[in-house]
Amino acid sequence: MNLETVHEILTSIWTVWAVLIFAVIVFWAWRPKNRKRFEKDARIPLNDKD
Repeated sequence: MNLETVHEILTSIWTVWAVLIFAVIVFWAWRPKNRKRFEKDARIPLNDKD
């Protein structure tokens, strides 16, 4: 196994890892449980502090 083969394997593993992390974040963000929190957080700039 040469260095080029190792690089290809690591690149493939990194790509799969990145896609999995992205999928987990998307799943977490789209859960109905988080909807109320995100709606509340979206209104933060509009809240009056005076």
